[in-house]
Amino acid sequence: MVMHFEYDIEGGDFSKAGNVSSLLKKTLKQLVGNHKIVKRIVVSMYEAEVNVVAHAYSGKVIIDIDTDKISIQVKDKGPGIEDIEQAMQDGYSTASEKVREMGFGAGMGLSNIKNNSDEFELTSKLGEGTELKIVAYLKNL
Repeated sequence: MVMHFEYDIEGGDFSKAGNVSSLLKKTLKQLVGNHKIVKRIVVSMYEAEVNVVAHAYSGKVIIDIDTDKISIQVKDKGPGIEDIEQAMQDGYSTASEKVREMGFGAGMGLSNIKNNSDEFELTSKLGEGTELKIVAYLKNL
């Protein structure tokens, strides 16, 4: 049986950044015994959530929790990523000065997501938005 969750993220609203990852953490703590797996998934979700808040107008998170894996899809409506390869480089960021002043936008988000996921797929269309798909297998640790 797959558990299915959907959440909306509002771009620019840093007061709510982390809400989805907090809800996911509470759910996973009840379902998954391995603390390391929960931490990896929550780190990935938090980074993805902050990226939507910092760079997009709005976003949607779709989470499917199965017996062997957790699949997360994050779709945003925003400017898109011009060069995904460059965006994946540690330290590269297009965050505004305002976002950086709040302590975000260090350019580590995408690589943190990739490093904490078993599967990682990032696609983007300029002027439309970005879609991120990540999977974490529950039996990897």
